Amino acid sequence: MTPLRFSANTGFLWKELPFLERIRRAAANGFDAVEFHDEAQHADPSALADTLAEAGLPVLGLNVRMGDTAGCAAIPGYEDQARHDIDAAIATARQVGAQAVHVLAGRTGSTGDRAAYLRSLHHALDSCDLAILIEPISRAAMPDYFLHDLDQAAEVIDETGDARLKIMFDCFHVAAEHGAIPERFRQHAGRIGHIQIASYPDRSEPGRGTIDYAAVLNAFRDGGYDGVFGCEYRPATTVEAGLGWRDRLRSR
Repeated sequence: MTPLRFSANTGFLWKELPFLERIRRAAANGFDAVEFHDEAQHADPSALADTLAEAGLPVLGLNVRMGDTAGCAAIPGYEDQARHDIDAAIATARQVGAQAVHVLAGRTGSTGDRAAYLRSLHHALDSCDLAILIEPISRAAMPDYFLHDLDQAAEVIDETGDARLKIMFDCFHVAAEHGAIPERFRQHAGRIGHIQIASYPDRSEPGRGTIDYAAVLNAFRDGGYDGVFGCEYRPATTVEAGLGWRDRLRSR
């Protein structure tokens, strides 16, 4: 079994620092990869390429433009904007060698456009050979987000019929929306492309809340997941001060 590997999510870690410095900090603190929100689309491409080369870390994935609405792929009347955002994210992903693009559905309230969402996802899949991710965001965290549970995400994936469309399985949101993280993982394992971790309920470092990550990560690996675990949490103090959780899991 391969050693546990962890990716620093620059949308959450070292947010007080400029984007490129977050990448350097990830390398300096022993992370195995990085993953972005939509910061890379706003960075100077040459400086970003130089920083990634210096850091020597692969880019697992990045988000489309998020904005105030957390994406817009399922917002009525935003289909052209969604396609533009997808195209821009794919172009950036190619520039940095990212493996996946996360298409955010958007904060739609009760007026989400499922048909437009599916068209946007088909556009993403038809426009590249990368993995395309969708992430259910719990109603507790974002009540008006269109995609909120795993079963809904599974229906969308099955309807597209494309194996490159996968779930971003965020343990914080799964705990909030469903509970029973290992059971939910086993139910959807074949549809899961990436796993993110944080404590629950405060979304700080893994291991501070109710999720037993020693057991949960074992369940993921026993269930066939051999990918990197995305660290998308809010440090209780500083990232560096809280990394004992990672060292404890790696030393098991």
